[in-house]
Amino acid sequence: MRNMGKPENKNSAATQAMLELDACGLYCPEPVMLLHNKIREMAVGDLLRLTATDPSTTRDVPKFCHYLGHELVEQSQVEGNYRYIIRKHAS
Repeated sequence: MRNMGKPENKNSAATQAMLELDACGLYCPEPVMLLHNKIREMAVGDLLRLTATDPSTTRDVPKFCHYLGHELVEQSQVEGNYRYIIRKHAS
């Protein structure tokens, strides 16, 4: 998740360009299927902001990142939307 105790580098989520994926209104398994397809198109190190309304993404997205070796940089809930920032790692 967030970089605890280490200084942020110039490629931090705050400064790096980010791709967007809107999965609002979709339910399991669609958000993770869209995420999987989008990650395939990305270059290693790219960031993706996923926005979803399905509460099951709070379980599915962290597991997806863990099992496929991607970094879940940030996870939050804002105004009924679940937001994730994911960095693609080599898999």
